[in-house]
Amino acid sequence: MGMKDAESTVSKLIEVALRRYAMIERGEKILIGVSGGKDSTCLARDLAVKRRWWEVPFEIEACFIASDLGQADDSWVRERMAEWDIPYARIEVPVLGRLKPGEKMSCYWCATQRRTELSLYARSKGFNKLALGHHMDDILETLLMNMLKKGEFATMPPVMAYDNYPLTVIRPLALCEERQIIACAESLRFSSHTCTCDFNVEGERKKTKRLIETMTNGSSHAKRNLFKSMRTIKSRYLA
Repeated sequence: MGMKDAESTVSKLIEVALRRYAMIERGEKILIGVSGGKDSTCLARDLAVKRRWWEVPFEIEACFIASDLGQADDSWVRERMAEWDIPYARIEVPVLGRLKPGEKMSCYWCATQRRTELSLYARSKGFNKLALGHHMDDILETLLMNMLKKGEFATMPPVMAYDNYPLTVIRPLALCEERQIIACAESLRFSSHTCTCDFNVEGERKKTKRLIETMTNGSSHAKRNLFKSMRTIKSRYLA
């Protein structure tokens, strides 16, 4: 796949997701959670481009969560947002500092704290959508983790409206495989920015990622069939 092909593939899959799940309506105010990593950066850039020609107007802003886990340098992502004319905000969140005595740090705790702050900021500023950079692999890994660890058939849906307040989470990368986003980020010459957290290095998500690769033998078709199964439920044949 060529460089331009990689960008075009991700852009098209995002467009399909936006339309299939009706993620953007007229006058939407969308807050994008950005970390500087490949997923949220590709997402922010693509929405900035689509904002110019999408058939209904919408607003976007990016928000970076700086924590006490060493993820505080936002200079690169701040420059990219300015380059793409995306208003930008930074929030300080003491993820470690919020742990109660005796509690252990985990990826789940960190993600919950970050999402909570993004949600609070979005509501305080009048945003009605919160765009997160979860891709198909993230969604499938969460599905398998819930099935294996909780006995639940549940995951991170492409669109999820909160019950208690007027805010909806959208995941425009839901139809993109991680390998496609990696190729897109490389073609755009994005710097390599990854989580520097030392917690849960060999956690459940990495184990589940390997499990899915084994189950699908690396096949995109098999992976997309797993994704399709979540909306093709034949309840008569379930317990």
